Amino acid sequence: MLSKRIIACLDVRDGKVVKGVNFEGLRDAGDPAALARRYNVEGIDEIVILDVTATVEARQARAHTIAAVAQEIYLPLAVGGGIHSEADAAAAIEAGADKVSLNTAALKTPELITTLANRYGSQAVIVAIDAKRGDRTAPHEGAPYDRVPYNVFARSGQAATPRDAVEWAREATDRGAGEILLTSIDRDGTKAGFDCAMTAAVSDAVNIPVIASGGAGTFEHFAEVFRDGHADAALAASIFHFNEKSVSALKLFLDAAGIPVRL
Repeated sequence: MLSKRIIACLDVRDGKVVKGVNFEGLRDAGDPAALARRYNVEGIDEIVILDVTATVEARQARAHTIAAVAQEIYLPLAVGGGIHSEADAAAAIEAGADKVSLNTAALKTPELITTLANRYGSQAVIVAIDAKRGDRTAPHEGAPYDRVPYNVFARSGQAATPRDAVEWAREATDRGAGEILLTSIDRDGTKAGFDCAMTAAVSDAVNIPVIASGGAGTFEHFAEVFRDGHADAALAASIFHFNEKSVSALKLFLDAAGIPVRL
C-alpha cells in the first residue's frame, strides 16, 4: 500500500499566512518561508501555497512568496490562487512550484486542465474543489438523488456553482487532472474532523489521488479520513501553524494505527 501523505497548507494573503473558519475571519499565522522551513525539518510530505485573494483580486499568485518558500524546502510544492491561464501556471512553476492547483479557472475553462496536463504532465496538475453539503432533494446538475449532493463553490468559497463535487471530480480526472484537492467549506477551520463521507464519495469515484482538506483537529481525524474517507493524503493548516500538533508525532500515531506513512 502506498504511504499516505501529510500536507501543510499555507493560505497566503499580502505575503502572510492566514487562517480562518469556513473561509472567513482570517487571522495572521506567520511568515510563509519560516513556516515552510519548520515543516521541512519536521517531516511534512508536501506543502501547498494557496493565495486566497489572488482570484478575487484578479491577479497571479505572488512569485516572490513562491520563491521564498521553495528555497526553504526539499519536498514537493504546489501553488494555487490566481492561476487562470497557461502563462500564470508557467510563472508559478518558474518561481519554484512543482505543481499548480486550479479551482475557479478550471470551472470557467475546463480545457485549461488538459492544456496544462499536456504541457507539464498530469502529476503537476491539481484540481481544487471547494464544496458544501447540499439538500438531498434539491435539483442539482449531475447529482443522483440517492446521496447528498456536494455543492461546488468558486472564488474562495464566495460563488455558488451548479456543479456537484463528485461529478466535477470525474470530469476533471477525464480532462487530465493528476490529483483532486477536496475541501469541505463546512468543516474548514472548525477542527471538528474531515468530512469523511464527502471524501469517500469523491475518492471512490475517481482513479487519481484525493487530498482531504477542512476540519483537522486531532490525530484521530487523520486516521478516520484515511480509513473511512479513503483519502490518499490529508491537508491541514491551523493545527500545524499554531504548534497545536507536530507533524512527527502525527506520523508516529498513524504508523502505530497501521496506516502507512513516511517516517
